[in-house]
Amino acid sequence: MEEQTITADVLESAPAVEGETVPRVALTSAAVELLQELVGQHGRLMFHQSGGCCDGSAPMCYPAGEFLTGDADVLLGVFTLPEVPEDSAELEFWMSAEQFQYWKHTYLTIDAVPGRGSGFSVEGPTGKRFIVRSRLME
Repeated sequence: MEEQTITADVLESAPAVEGETVPRVALTSAAVELLQELVGQHGRLMFHQSGGCCDGSAPMCYPAGEFLTGDADVLLGVFTLPEVPEDSAELEFWMSAEQFQYWKHTYLTIDAVPGRGSGFSVEGPTGKRFIVRSRLME
């Protein structure tokens, strides 16, 4: 697996889509800070982006393994979160394969903003929520 890139503003994932060598998903510093807090409460985490409307359009954060992935999902990237226990540092970002067909030309940035988390996503009680920002891949 390729190395992830860290810049002042974002943490990019290691590429995980077969045949790809550039990252396609990143975390803002605000998202990393919230994830560090959540790892302290829940242990290792994962994201899943399913698509659809309402809660389905938000990236959902779960304890790793709580949301089962399979052939209907695509692993877009893997992060190593800084300043968390080593056994909880790896964070995978998954997307439904159907949704990936619509978003395969986009670079995703996960951010954390004030607001109420969605559905069963673990950030719900924090007063913050994860959102996805997208742009065309370069």
